[in-house]
Formats: sequence, structure tokens, C-alpha cells
Amino acid sequence: MSRKKSCHKLRYEGLTRNFPKMNAVPEVYEWAGLTVDLNADMGEGFGRYRLEDAALLDVVTSANIACGFHAGDPVVMRQTVMQAARRGVAVGAHPGYPDLVGFGRRELAASPEEIEAMVVYQVGALHAVCAAAGTRLRYVKPHGALYNRAVHDVAAADAIARAIRSVDASLALLALAGSEMLAAATRADVRGVSEAFVDRAYRDDGALVPRSARGAVLTDSREIAERALRMVQTGTVRSIDGRDIAVRAESLCTHGDGANALAIVRTVRERLEQSGVRIAPFTNT
Repeated sequence: MSRKKSCHKLRYEGLTRNFPKMNAVPEVYEWAGLTVDLNADMGEGFGRYRLEDAALLDVVTSANIACGFHAGDPVVMRQTVMQAARRGVAVGAHPGYPDLVGFGRRELAASPEEIEAMVVYQVGALHAVCAAAGTRLRYVKPHGALYNRAVHDVAAADAIARAIRSVDASLALLALAGSEMLAAATRADVRGVSEAFVDRAYRDDGALVPRSARGAVLTDSREIAERALRMVQTGTVRSIDGRDIAVRAESLCTHGDGANALAIVRTVRERLEQSGVRIAPFTNT
């Protein structure tokens, strides 16, 4: 494949090194044979409260399944794992803070020791559920406030990576491109996989705009689909302040708890496939 000179490497060339800093704008060049994963948060109902998210499993290729702390319960976890396995969707653990009322989106100021124990507890639980269902847990992606903290908090990121390795060293850590979590994965000898958020606004420094800010969450499915395609084809995203910043997307995330979540994921997948992008789990590589 011929292309212009760039510091990017495509997935089948490793896609693990030589990426620019988060706020650098990469050179645009011709792309061919691209593959990307689509992930979504799943299994976030509990008790009598149910989210009708099973239909997402027909569209996504990786499912981040809640583990009972911010959402989910044993029955929902088991059902979601079995549904994902039947469809060939990769199963990931989605551990968060123990905060059902706040849906895991409130910072609890947990210590690194507490974070490590929380993640071991939740990942271990879903690991067992997967084994009982005859499938494998493939990766871990923290949820909500825990994820946002570990993007920049070295101690929290290291605690998460240590927890993953202690449960199963073959598990990957799915995290925001350029974050401390990916650096922690390297230190812990855990595979780090970078993701981009197609339905969230970015700041100029590559971090996500806080949900409390206006314009932080995108809802227009066509706009989101074009944004996703640009991320894959050019390695850039337009920040909330109008600046083009670099993103590295081995996986694209959409949130499964929104009112039009299914329509968004379907539109994103259709747009990518129409443009020749192959959709497949990152765990296949």
C-alpha cells in the first residue's frame, strides 16, 4: 500500500507505537484496509430496573459489561455475557465506583489500594461469569468517574493495571488515547488498547469535556457518524473549541444508556462500512 509519510501505523502494522502527542495534528494520507472495533457499555440495569440494550449486541463488536458496583447485578451480568457470546461479541469488564445512585459518575476519592481491590473484585466476578457461560473475558474498561480519574491520575491508573494483571495477565486495558492508563498498562506488562469517543466532545488537550458542560454529549446520529469516520480516516477530531487534535482509535466507543443509543451505533457502523472500514473486535488481533 502506498501512502504519504506519516507517524501513524495502521492496526495490522501493530498500531502501538509512533503516535504523536494528543494535541498534535497528524498528516492526512490515503488509507486502505482499515479495521476498527465498536464498543458500548452494556448490562447496566439491575433488580427491577432494566435497560433494553440487548439489540446493541447485533451492532457492536465489543461489550463493556457492568459488574455490579455502578450498575448491573448477577442476573443481568450473566444474561448479558451469554447474549454477547452467542453473537460473537467480545466481552469486557466495566468496573466502576460503588455508586448505584450516582451511576458511578461521582468521584469518591478512593485510595489506590481501594481502587485496586474494587477492580479485582469486579473483574474477578465477571471473569467467573464468563467461565460459567463457556466464554472468555477479554479486556477491562473502567467506568465513569473512575475512568476519568485514571486518565490523568498515575496512582489510580497503576492500581487499575495492577488489578487487571493480578486477575488475568492476558486481559487488555481499553482506555482513552494518550491517557495515564495506557502508560500504566505498559508498566504492568498489560496490553493497552486506545479508544476514542464518538459521542463525546473533546477539549484541546485531548481530554473529554466534562458531562456537566454544555455540548459535552453529542446526540445527532449523522453528525456522530461523520465524526467517527474522520477519526478513523484522518486520525483527528475537532475539539469543542474548533481545533483539530490527534486521536488514535483502535476502538470507537458509544454510550449504551442514551435514549437514541441504538440509532447512533447503527448509523456509525453503516457509515464506516459504506466507506470501506471493516468492523471487528480488537481482540482478534
